Amino acid sequence: MVFAFYSAKGVLVTVQTENSKVEVEEFGETVLSCKYQVEKDPNPRVEWKKIRNRDVSFVYYEGKIVGGFQGRAVMEGASIRINKAMLLDSGEYRCEVSARQDSRPLGEATVSLTVLVPPDVPSCGIPSSVLTGTVVELTCRDRQGTPPSLYRWYKNGVALPNTPAQDPLFANSSYTLNSSSGTLQFNTVSKGDSGQYQCEASNGVGEPQRCAAKFMQIDDLNVSGIVAAVVVVSLVVSMCGLGVVFAHRQGYFNKGHGRIPRISNIPSPSCCEEPKGSLSKSLCEDNPGLLTTTPHIPRTETTTLLPAPILICEP
Repeated sequence: MVFAFYSAKGVLVTVQTENSKVEVEEFGETVLSCKYQVEKDPNPRVEWKKIRNRDVSFVYYEGKIVGGFQGRAVMEGASIRINKAMLLDSGEYRCEVSARQDSRPLGEATVSLTVLVPPDVPSCGIPSSVLTGTVVELTCRDRQGTPPSLYRWYKNGVALPNTPAQDPLFANSSYTLNSSSGTLQFNTVSKGDSGQYQCEASNGVGEPQRCAAKFMQIDDLNVSGIVAAVVVVSLVVSMCGLGVVFAHRQGYFNKGHGRIPRISNIPSPSCCEEPKGSLSKSLCEDNPGLLTTTPHIPRTETTTLLPAPILICEP
């Protein structure tokens, strides 16, 4: 990209780059080129800036390499050579040239840098056992590769075709492959889909990487077992319902069931009030100083036992 300023006398400041889009593998070496032409200023000022996510930082300022590029970048004229490029170096760089003695003293050129990173071993989600007739999705994801990886699935060491109906080995399978997201979805899985599955990630940088192979077992749906379980549960629920109905009819849910009726305050009878022929009556007649009393019983809602009469002899 070239930015130039012109006047009636000719070119004032011209800044250009030989390559506006640079790609380099991680830990590799690259050059961000910058060339300029000025009108008359013998000592123009050159600066390099990095723009990443709208954040601007200096790379070359006041004649020195600064920031994270110290020790691994050098200036070659107005160009900058980067050694051991890292993923964080990716971004947009701007070469700015200012010539104060020129009529219009500023020019700039922009370079885009992309650091390429090979894929890592992908993370795979493969179930160990599923039932026939169900929908099953296998997942594969590489979180490191730049550019993003493309994915390929293997069954028993054989690559799965994108269209299973066109391959005799997989004609009986029904699945959908997404090479960008890494998903392998079986629309209706069958016993023939049992096997060892493995995913491969590649992005054209470095060697492709595969996750560990894992066996996926497809089992038949146990219909008889499900029916038996439903029958047992239904019987248990029915028995519980009958028990509730029986208890209700017996009055177990009625308020106050099984409680002793309320007893009012019981007066304390004297000897003469005792029924004729009772033990207390005889004792009173034989011993005039002996009285029978019954302790006062507070008025309560429920009473279970009545205390026995207490004999007290008066002096």
